[in-house]
Amino acid sequence: MIGFGAAIIAALLYVASSVFRDAQAAHVHPTTLLPFVLLFVALLIALGFEFVNGFHDTANAVATVIYTNALQATTAVVWSGFFNFLGVLLSSGAVAFGIVSLLPVELILQVGSHAGFAMVFALLIAAIIWNLATWWLGIPSSSSHTLIGSIIGVGVANAFLEGKSGTAGVDWSKATEIGQALLFSPLIGFGLSALLFLAMKVLIRHPALYQEPEPGVPPPLWIRALLIFTCTGVSFAHGSNDGQKGMGLIMLILIGTVPTAYALNRAVPEQYTAQFHANAVAAVSVLHAPETPMTPDEARQAVTRFIADKHFEPDTRPAVAELLTDIDQQVRYYGSLAKVPAQAVKNVRNDMYLASEAIKRLGKEKAAGLSDADNAVLSRIKDSLDRGTRFIPTWVKVAVAFALGLGTMIGWRRIVVTVGEKIGKSHLTYAQGAAAELVAMGTIMGADSLGLPVSTTHVLSSGVAGTMAANRSGLQMATIRNLAIAWVLTLPASIALAALLYWLFRMAI
Repeated sequence: MIGFGAAIIAALLYVASSVFRDAQAAHVHPTTLLPFVLLFVALLIALGFEFVNGFHDTANAVATVIYTNALQATTAVVWSGFFNFLGVLLSSGAVAFGIVSLLPVELILQVGSHAGFAMVFALLIAAIIWNLATWWLGIPSSSSHTLIGSIIGVGVANAFLEGKSGTAGVDWSKATEIGQALLFSPLIGFGLSALLFLAMKVLIRHPALYQEPEPGVPPPLWIRALLIFTCTGVSFAHGSNDGQKGMGLIMLILIGTVPTAYALNRAVPEQYTAQFHANAVAAVSVLHAPETPMTPDEARQAVTRFIADKHFEPDTRPAVAELLTDIDQQVRYYGSLAKVPAQAVKNVRNDMYLASEAIKRLGKEKAAGLSDADNAVLSRIKDSLDRGTRFIPTWVKVAVAFALGLGTMIGWRRIVVTVGEKIGKSHLTYAQGAAAELVAMGTIMGADSLGLPVSTTHVLSSGVAGTMAANRSGLQMATIRNLAIAWVLTLPASIALAALLYWLFRMAI
């Protein structure tokens, strides 16, 4: 407990010193205390979400090695915590910004405002409350489902408060894409785990692999090595995928409170400016400059309207072209992103974000009349825009890795008991544990490469159920019913809770 407490204190001091160092490097001097107090509170809540995520979700990774006696419980959770830590550190960041893109564009552009803070507090606290509630009941629900529901709740509530329809508050195309990943991944886990288990029975005829483990007796060495490998893979994949959700939200918090230090990627290489100019010129030639003069402000308003309302208009393409021209002129004028002055940083970042989101939407818009060659040109400028705005400092990865890894080491027992004892009517065998975890590891890593969030909980628990069904061991329908209820209720409950909290925080902040 002393070591655990010391690790938490060290992590918090590391976060505080990193923010202070970055702010100093960007010549930011706090003029009022309140924004920095809100920043610290928001960072604590974001890291708290990842901590809860650790002991809520990662119990699934250690359930099989604990129930097959491959590792002692204490060793297993520490081992899993370390590889969660490693998975976060080596993650790509694609999932982080996929989650962020679900949020309403007006809140992302004004994340430092009272509405922006209300958004962050509401969605994170709603996710934490639901995760803790399901953990207390020992139900393996999905942190990914919870967070996405919270984001949708905030977006819908913000739309109503702004006098718009609820459908205007969320990027529903992205929400549908993520929803499909969350829907199909458990089915993949169930089906592939069952098939892999049956294939193992045909190809690996070792009786010990399919027998119930003797209490307290470790499995044969080769089986033990296989189970530890699958536990390691699931832990790493969980860290790589789930850890990014907190990263994206932390970056929003930092951009809103210390934009000079975090709104633009000041570490882009020297050739970035020249590459950006070449890509911008090519993109403008594809989109065509406006026939009638259009000011940057008019272009900005037209592009914002296109993203928010999802309605293509004749001036949309020229407006994006004008916005890209203005961004290119600013970047060339300052010489590099690192030289953009403090007072201009947030505006440049917002323009780059708007242009990137508009280009992404144009690619899906049939009315835009873009060919494959046109989309290839626009894809290059979008990559340049994203390199300037979508980055994650190393200290953010380390802080999230700490929170997720430490969370893994406590509170795991409730979910482990459910996965190990309450899904099937018989004890988990070595082969069932290995098959379920191999499929879970592959599914999560595949989703990570596509930038899609999936639920470790759903994939693994459905994988265990698949092996039980394939072995004709029988399923405990009470547990399956509870899992299904949690799966069905998570989205509406987190949407309603986040919407209510957002409204309350808008009134309070």
